[in-house]
Amino acid sequence: MTAGSIQSRLNPAVRGLAISGIRRFSNLVAETPGAISLTIGQPDFPTPEHVREAGKAAIDAGYTAYTPTAGLPELRKAAAAFVQEKYGLSYDPATEVLVTIGASHAIDISLRTLLRPGDDVLIPAPVYPGYEPQVRMAGARPVFVDTRQDGFVVTPEALARVWTDKTQCVILPYPNNPTGAAPTRAQVEALAAFLAEKDAFVVSDEIYSELVYDEAHTSIAAYPGMWEKTVVIHGLSKSHSMTGWRVGFVFAPGELTAEMLKVLQYSVSCASSISQYAAVEALTRGKDDAHAMREVYRRRRDVVLERLGAMGLQVTKPGGAFYVFPYIGQLGLSSFEFASRLLREGKVAVVPGDAFSPLGEGYVRISYATDDALLSEAMDRMERFIRSLPTSNAGIP
Repeated sequence: MTAGSIQSRLNPAVRGLAISGIRRFSNLVAETPGAISLTIGQPDFPTPEHVREAGKAAIDAGYTAYTPTAGLPELRKAAAAFVQEKYGLSYDPATEVLVTIGASHAIDISLRTLLRPGDDVLIPAPVYPGYEPQVRMAGARPVFVDTRQDGFVVTPEALARVWTDKTQCVILPYPNNPTGAAPTRAQVEALAAFLAEKDAFVVSDEIYSELVYDEAHTSIAAYPGMWEKTVVIHGLSKSHSMTGWRVGFVFAPGELTAEMLKVLQYSVSCASSISQYAAVEALTRGKDDAHAMREVYRRRRDVVLERLGAMGLQVTKPGGAFYVFPYIGQLGLSSFEFASRLLREGKVAVVPGDAFSPLGEGYVRISYATDDALLSEAMDRMERFIRSLPTSNAGIP
């Protein structure tokens, strides 16, 4: 086969995908000596020592064989107890909890189970770029819902404007990447009241739920009429700084998990046994490990907000996660141009907003999951760069 003929024979749903803009900009940092990266959404803390020791102990004990496809029974039990204690969610660990290779895998098997060709999936945007490709690969159509005028939190009114008889699923990505938006209890209650009356599934990605600053995290699955139709996505990457361990969870009614288990089995057999034993430790003795990290992130958030304000940038105060999403449209540059020039001229890497759907244009994402000194230096460099722009003088005192 020639190169052209090979391409023509490939899955068009895959050929139409693009590499994430987050990764593209992260890779550019390596090509820019002296650059400070504020791009990747990865905690800058090590995995807690007691969790690492549990992983080592599992290796030494020879726990290196396959586990049940759904995951270790003791891990599913610990996961169910964790979400019960933290968020008031009740799941049977034997039939309503699945262990996956990270939250992204959990989303993948959920969407491949829930979606049919031609279905519509409503996705609040700006949003993490991982959902759209998974929706498309499942044969469904992503429909972005504009949240920019509502503090980046989707409202029932916004959903109603785009709802059709093809709407099969709504993704609720809160706390949010890239904006840090975290709905209040009242906002979640309003969404639950609206969605409980709709004949559609909800995939609630709650991977950042332990990193909420101003009001305790509320899961939509806890509201009347929602548990039965909601798939809750969770994991340990953000709460326990375990990105490389790849442990995620699906919580859903048994009727759904029984079908998802088939997709899980034929895609990966099971998650890493070593990671699962470490995860048991994380969710039991380490169930509150995120608290200390959260307070550091809260302090960094406040510092970054103050610095961005001094630069004359508009930004909605994040309620969770470890991102800020300032508006830079008034500077006369597209988000890609701003990020490219900031990297080239200011030696700071941020992610252009258009990486988070077309509704992210005019913004950039800054991750403050980085060392305090580096973060401070990055803010200094960013301010100098903005001051150098001919359109910036009116925005900075």
